[in-house]
Amino acid sequence: MIRIRGRIGDWPVDLEIELGEQDWSGLARGLGAVEISSAGRPATAASPPADALWHSARECLRSAGTLEGPQLFAELEAITGSAQLAKRLLVRLRHCDEVRVEHGADSACYHWIGEPADGLATSGGRDQ
Repeated sequence: MIRIRGRIGDWPVDLEIELGEQDWSGLARGLGAVEISSAGRPATAASPPADALWHSARECLRSAGTLEGPQLFAELEAITGSAQLAKRLLVRLRHCDEVRVEHGADSACYHWIGEPADGLATSGGRDQ
Protein backbone atom coordinates (compact mmCIF):
# COMPACT_ATOMS: atom_id res chain seq x y z
CA MET A 1 0.00 0.00 0.00
CA ILE A 2 1.15 3.51 -0.79
CA ARG A 3 -0.25 6.40 1.22
CA ILE A 4 0.04 9.97 0.04
CA ARG A 5 -0.85 12.83 2.36
CA GLY A 6 -0.56 16.52 1.71
CA ARG A 7 -2.34 19.49 0.22
CA ILE A 8 -3.14 20.70 -3.24
CA GLY A 9 -3.73 24.37 -2.73
CA ASP A 10 -6.33 24.62 0.04
CA TRP A 11 -7.56 21.04 -0.43
CA PRO A 12 -6.29 18.31 1.89
CA VAL A 13 -5.21 15.08 0.20
CA ASP A 14 -5.18 11.65 1.84
CA LEU A 15 -4.80 8.96 -0.82
CA GLU A 16 -4.25 5.24 -0.31
CA ILE A 17 -3.25 3.01 -3.21
CA GLU A 18 -3.06 -0.73 -2.78
CA LEU A 19 -0.92 -2.64 -5.25
CA GLY A 20 -0.73 -6.41 -5.47
CA GLU A 21 2.30 -8.37 -6.58
CA GLN A 22 0.98 -8.42 -10.14
CA ASP A 23 0.59 -4.60 -10.08
CA TRP A 24 4.20 -4.12 -8.87
CA SER A 25 5.39 -6.47 -11.62
CA GLY A 26 3.50 -4.47 -14.23
CA LEU A 27 5.05 -1.26 -12.97
CA ALA A 28 8.50 -2.84 -13.01
CA ARG A 29 8.07 -3.95 -16.63
CA GLY A 30 7.06 -0.41 -17.54
CA LEU A 31 10.03 1.18 -15.82
CA GLY A 32 12.63 -1.31 -17.01
CA ALA A 33 15.40 -0.42 -14.51
CA VAL A 34 13.42 -1.45 -11.43
CA GLU A 35 13.10 -4.91 -9.94
CA ILE A 36 10.67 -6.10 -7.30
CA SER A 37 12.14 -7.14 -3.98
CA SER A 38 10.69 -9.94 -1.87
CA ALA A 39 8.91 -7.36 0.31
CA GLY A 40 6.84 -6.26 -2.68
CA ARG A 41 8.52 -2.87 -2.93
CA PRO A 42 10.55 -1.65 -5.89
CA ALA A 43 14.32 -1.89 -5.54
CA THR A 44 16.38 0.30 -7.85
CA ALA A 45 18.93 -1.62 -9.88
CA ALA A 46 22.48 -0.37 -10.33
CA SER A 47 22.75 1.93 -13.30
CA PRO A 48 25.95 1.75 -15.38
CA PRO A 49 25.05 4.94 -17.31
CA ALA A 50 24.85 6.82 -13.99
CA ASP A 51 28.30 5.53 -13.08
CA ALA A 52 29.62 6.69 -16.44
CA LEU A 53 28.13 10.16 -15.85
CA TRP A 54 29.69 10.27 -12.37
CA HIS A 55 33.07 9.35 -13.85
CA SER A 56 32.64 12.04 -16.53
CA ALA A 57 31.71 14.67 -13.93
CA ARG A 58 34.77 13.86 -11.82
CA GLU A 59 37.00 13.85 -14.89
CA CYS A 60 35.60 17.22 -16.01
CA LEU A 61 36.52 18.87 -12.71
CA ARG A 62 39.82 16.98 -12.43
CA SER A 63 40.98 18.18 -15.84
CA ALA A 64 39.95 21.79 -15.12
CA GLY A 65 41.33 21.82 -11.57
CA THR A 66 38.98 24.62 -10.46
CA LEU A 67 35.59 25.70 -11.80
CA GLU A 68 33.00 28.21 -10.67
CA GLY A 69 29.63 26.63 -9.88
CA PRO A 70 27.70 28.05 -12.88
CA GLN A 71 30.46 27.07 -15.30
CA LEU A 72 30.66 23.55 -13.85
CA PHE A 73 26.87 23.27 -14.00
CA ALA A 74 26.89 24.29 -17.69
CA GLU A 75 29.55 21.68 -18.48
CA LEU A 76 27.69 18.96 -16.57
CA GLU A 77 24.47 19.90 -18.34
CA ALA A 78 26.27 19.57 -21.68
CA ILE A 79 27.58 16.13 -20.66
CA THR A 80 24.25 14.81 -19.35
CA GLY A 81 21.83 16.65 -21.63
CA SER A 82 19.67 17.35 -18.58
CA ALA A 83 19.59 20.16 -16.03
CA GLN A 84 18.18 17.76 -13.42
CA LEU A 85 21.03 15.26 -13.86
CA ALA A 86 23.56 18.09 -13.83
CA LYS A 87 22.16 19.31 -10.48
CA ARG A 88 22.39 15.80 -9.04
CA LEU A 89 26.02 15.52 -10.12
CA LEU A 90 26.80 18.94 -8.59
CA VAL A 91 25.38 17.78 -5.26
CA ARG A 92 27.34 14.56 -5.50
CA LEU A 93 30.54 16.47 -6.26
CA ARG A 94 29.86 18.80 -3.35
CA HIS A 95 29.95 15.82 -0.98
CA CYS A 96 32.84 14.01 -2.68
CA ASP A 97 36.10 13.68 -0.71
CA GLU A 98 38.07 14.49 -3.87
CA VAL A 99 36.47 17.94 -4.14
CA ARG A 100 36.75 21.05 -1.98
CA VAL A 101 34.00 23.65 -2.31
CA GLU A 102 34.58 27.29 -1.41
CA HIS A 103 31.49 29.43 -1.07
CA GLY A 104 32.04 32.88 -2.53
CA ALA A 105 29.82 35.94 -2.56
CA ASP A 106 28.21 35.09 -5.91
CA SER A 107 28.69 31.34 -6.36
CA ALA A 108 30.52 28.28 -5.12
CA CYS A 109 33.93 27.40 -6.50
CA TYR A 110 34.74 23.69 -6.94
CA HIS A 111 38.38 22.60 -6.55
CA TRP A 112 39.72 19.16 -7.44
CA ILE A 113 41.99 18.00 -4.60
CA GLY A 114 42.41 14.39 -5.72
CA GLU A 115 42.18 11.14 -3.82
CA PRO A 116 42.06 11.35 -0.03
CA ALA A 117 44.57 9.39 2.03
CA ASP A 118 42.21 6.41 2.54
CA GLY A 119 41.47 6.10 -1.21
CA LEU A 120 37.71 5.63 -0.73
CA ALA A 121 36.53 8.75 -2.54
CA THR A 122 35.11 7.06 -5.61
CA SER A 123 31.88 6.21 -3.75
CA GLY A 124 30.70 9.75 -4.38
CA GLY A 125 30.21 11.17 -0.95
CA ARG A 126 31.15 11.58 2.64
CA ASP A 127 27.57 11.07 3.80
CA GLN A 128 27.03 7.70 2.12
